Amino acid sequence: MIFKAVGDGRPYPDHGLETVKQWAAVPPRQVRLDELVTTKRTLDLDALLSEDSTFYGDLFAHVVQYGGVLYLEDGLHRAVRAALQQRPVLHARVLVVG
Repeated sequence: MIFKAVGDGRPYPDHGLETVKQWAAVPPRQVRLDELVTTKRTLDLDALLSEDSTFYGDLFAHVVQYGGVLYLEDGLHRAVRAALQQRPVLHARVLVVG
């Protein structure tokens, strides 16, 4: 199993971070893929296969920790890429909410 669970939507309250600049204030750290619950059920193959998928965005995935659970909000393609390369961890910005 790659992820702890596959979710559909964000079960946590709105945190107000919308831009890459806002997320940049959250320091990155490593998180285990098997501790993540996704907030998206589908993956855009173009994003997964694109070599420059992070060119216009953040280099790190965005994770929200809510109620002790780590939710992968943005960066599903990065997480799947890490899993395909048999890496058990992902570098992500982890925002603690509530």
